Amino acid sequence: MSDHEEQPANRLRKELPAEVPPSPSASGDGDPGEARPERSGLTGRQRLLKGLWPPRLTRAQLIVALLLFGLGFGLAVQVASNSDSDSALRGARQEDLVRILDELDDRTQRLEDEKQGLEKQRDELENSSDQAEEARKQTLEKERQLGILAGTVAAQGPGITVTIEDTKGTVEADMLLDAIQELRAAGAEAIQVNGVRVVAGTYLADADNSVSVDGNKINAPYRFQVIGEPQDLEPALNIPGGVVQTLEKEQATVTVERSSKIVVDALRAAERPDYARSSSQ
Repeated sequence: MSDHEEQPANRLRKELPAEVPPSPSASGDGDPGEARPERSGLTGRQRLLKGLWPPRLTRAQLIVALLLFGLGFGLAVQVASNSDSDSALRGARQEDLVRILDELDDRTQRLEDEKQGLEKQRDELENSSDQAEEARKQTLEKERQLGILAGTVAAQGPGITVTIEDTKGTVEADMLLDAIQELRAAGAEAIQVNGVRVVAGTYLADADNSVSVDGNKINAPYRFQVIGEPQDLEPALNIPGGVVQTLEKEQATVTVERSSKIVVDALRAAERPDYARSSSQ
């Protein structure tokens, strides 16, 4: 080719503009997925991770997840424990298995001994309850007995009736007091004189040709109702130089009658001491 022919071609190349790279938007047929990474600078994996973390959970979903996690963990531990136990027993020697059986027998025996001990304690509690009931009954009986001695409750039983006739008016308070003392010494448990209960603190005094008992004036005939053993009470009054002989010297008449049932029903009001208190309080 000649130089003349090459010159138009060179001129034509010089006149054409430089090639401009196509813009991404201009390529309508291109893949959109390839254009986005170039704009955002992130790959598909990075965008996936960004969408999953941090997780966006509701409160209900979080609670359910925690429950499922706990349930799964418990099941895993249980399965592992059972597997360990089974494998340990399967791999144990005969001597080890015999020792395990002996330990189980010993534990069973200890439990049986503990059961018997508890049953024994139960029986002791039941017996102590019976004893407590018996003690309560004895306490009530003791209270009744003390009430008889204190004159706060009525009493009945075998005893004697002593009647003193004083037509001359010569019987004095000290003579009646001697009779009471002799009866107490002979075992009298309850005494009543003309409707007045005689107790430990009873006092007698002369009052206008009569006698007063604890401030209550009584007149002849003086009638004693006494509960006790008749065979002991009557002889105590009839001893030589005793109550009967002394009263007969004063021209009084004394009559003693035994009875299988003497009723002492005169009562004293229970008095609360002003200063004395039980030492157990």
